[in-house]
Amino acid sequence: MSGPRTVICLLRNDLRLFDNELFHWAQRNADHIVPLYCFDPRHYMGTYHYNLPKTGPFRLRFLLESIKDLRNTLLNKGSNLIVRRGKPEEVVASLIKQLGSVSTVAFHEEVTSEELDVEKRVKDVCAQMKVNVHTCWGSTLYHRDDLPFHHISRLPDVYTQFRKAVESQCRVRPVFPPPEHLKPLPQGLEEGTILTAEDLEQKEPVADPRSAFPCSGGESQALARLKHYFWDTDAVTVYKETRNGLIGVDYSTKFSPWLALGCISPRYIYHQIKQYESERTANQSTYWVIFELLWRDYFRFVAVKYGTKLFQVNGLQDKSVSWRKDMKLFNAWKEGKTGVPFVDANMRELATTGFMSNRGRQNVASFLTKDLGLDWRMGAEWFEYLLVDHDVCSNYGNWLYSAGIGNDPRENRKFNMIKQGLDYDNNGEYVRLWVPELQRIMGADVHTPWTLSSAMLSHAHVSLGETYPTPIVIAPEWSRHFNKKMSGAGPSPRGRKGPSHTPKQHRDRGIDFYFSRSKNL
Repeated sequence: MSGPRTVICLLRNDLRLFDNELFHWAQRNADHIVPLYCFDPRHYMGTYHYNLPKTGPFRLRFLLESIKDLRNTLLNKGSNLIVRRGKPEEVVASLIKQLGSVSTVAFHEEVTSEELDVEKRVKDVCAQMKVNVHTCWGSTLYHRDDLPFHHISRLPDVYTQFRKAVESQCRVRPVFPPPEHLKPLPQGLEEGTILTAEDLEQKEPVADPRSAFPCSGGESQALARLKHYFWDTDAVTVYKETRNGLIGVDYSTKFSPWLALGCISPRYIYHQIKQYESERTANQSTYWVIFELLWRDYFRFVAVKYGTKLFQVNGLQDKSVSWRKDMKLFNAWKEGKTGVPFVDANMRELATTGFMSNRGRQNVASFLTKDLGLDWRMGAEWFEYLLVDHDVCSNYGNWLYSAGIGNDPRENRKFNMIKQGLDYDNNGEYVRLWVPELQRIMGADVHTPWTLSSAMLSHAHVSLGETYPTPIVIAPEWSRHFNKKMSGAGPSPRGRKGPSHTPKQHRDRGIDFYFSRSKNL
């Protein structure tokens, strides 16, 4: 092609300039760069199995903020973000026709079926229109091509084996620095309007002061969060001790929403940790952030290995389970009206803020799959709708794990809701924050209101079945912990105050179940 070369950078879950290989490549191979974001109508339809809304209000708000932030960043670099509403393959075809100078369409590769379908359609359009395609891999800490497994089919089915192999045999690649100035847009290209929630038939969510994630979307916000958590507060040095917390912004890194949209890269976080360790301190907590980034990598590579099995009812193990599809039970779960306070508090936090702690996610998933026996995909699709940090690989990988049909070396793992509540919310502060009907029940008693005398309930203005539900299920193993609340046999309610406290015997638990042999968690 003679004349100026134009590269379209199709952006999806890579809404950043720093450590973005697409821009780095395009700067060297184009005279004009078109950074493009498409509002794909398929993202705003129903979920596959239960037709729940696919992109909910919290994730949408975060996405819109991230798109606006990227546009501002690109404007400051002499470029702009071109925004269109439509299917990427159709928008790309239209731009190729309109511009006449497009030499290449470039994009980051994704790994799950719907995203791969889009990539195939874009490639087909480019082939028909005699335009090159350039792809990059940029979503993981370790590059796919650097994995120590000769083929993805050899990826271990247990996380620990994967972790040990990559830690001993791989290195994390350096980041791509942002360009000082981007190559300009072609003349006469309309920037396009960034849609609103109303345009996409959504309601703008109301901010809740109790939220553990009151943050905004966008690369600049992600970089500010990292600076705060690492360099300004040194909160990263106690991450391993506080990460199972439930209340507040700083009990965990909270990087996941920005990682999900690619507003920040895992490589950048890694290299910042390494810099922090060399300049300030290195301990188990700084390592544990990398450990969790590796989990994210692992779920993504598992999705490459297993393809659509990630979404099938029998899971990665092809195990047949008689899942129930009881909508009454499901509605009680999703509305936080199960009568089990620790579950209800977490589900209400999710519905009200679009966020839930890692500890909470494990518990409500175990409750849905193991205590209620409901189809795990109901839970996965509800999370997909609401979570501000929804990442398809991590979400579905975690749900398969909880359902006992994913990457778990042990059979029949089940969380004990009462024990978990007592361990991680030992004075009931978290439950009272999100279940105000129970706020007059003091201490650990708030976890088991159905065990209290009628006089105690009356004194707390609680009427079971009226002001707060009776439990929709009571698991037999819970009873072992009813009397420990006051006997001192469990974690003391008089210990270090606040639900950010992680009991010593549970410090090494998170999603890292592999370090524990106990099945009754």
